[in-house]
Amino acid sequence: MAQAGACKGRILVVDDDRLVLATVTHGLSQAGYEVIDADNGDDAILLAREHRPALALLDIRMEGKSGFDVAQTLRDAYRIPFMFLSAFSDEATLAQVKALGALAYLIKPLDVGQIVPSVEAAFARLRSAEAAAPQPPATAAVLADPLPLAVGVLMHRHSLSRAQAWQRLQRLAQEQELPLAEQAQRLLTAVEELARTAA
Repeated sequence: MAQAGACKGRILVVDDDRLVLATVTHGLSQAGYEVIDADNGDDAILLAREHRPALALLDIRMEGKSGFDVAQTLRDAYRIPFMFLSAFSDEATLAQVKALGALAYLIKPLDVGQIVPSVEAAFARLRSAEAAAPQPPATAAVLADPLPLAVGVLMHRHSLSRAQAWQRLQRLAQEQELPLAEQAQRLLTAVEELARTAA
């Protein structure tokens, strides 16, 4: 379901929950994006190949191909950057999200008012990357921003809102006298270690 005449960018939204899919698609269309949607991984890959969206927003757990499967194909075959939208935020999932090079990881339930700013931030990062390097690969350092993932970890572990998790990350950085990005990276490294020892 593509909206004609939108100018902010083309987004592929994939979720096997029809209500979530309709809500996110409508919200992003209203915000000025051209949206293509799919309710399964196979269709998502076909649509990505045909329409070459600037960004994909992927659910993780779906029948058939998972969001991780789709993300790997988008990254390796088409160099299309992606974000995840999922109700699952265990350490193993977060480690895989980071390993794949997601731009962001949004934890359900959340409303479109939270999704649109994250999408806009992702587009801003992609535009700045293109200005710095005309042909950056989809797995370039720009896609490895640790801040959104670290905020997601704190939200999950401590049952915090996004704003509270952000404040906690800032406080941790101040206490350790570290730059925010370095504190976020340390947090994610610790999560990866936990995931490895639990495996």
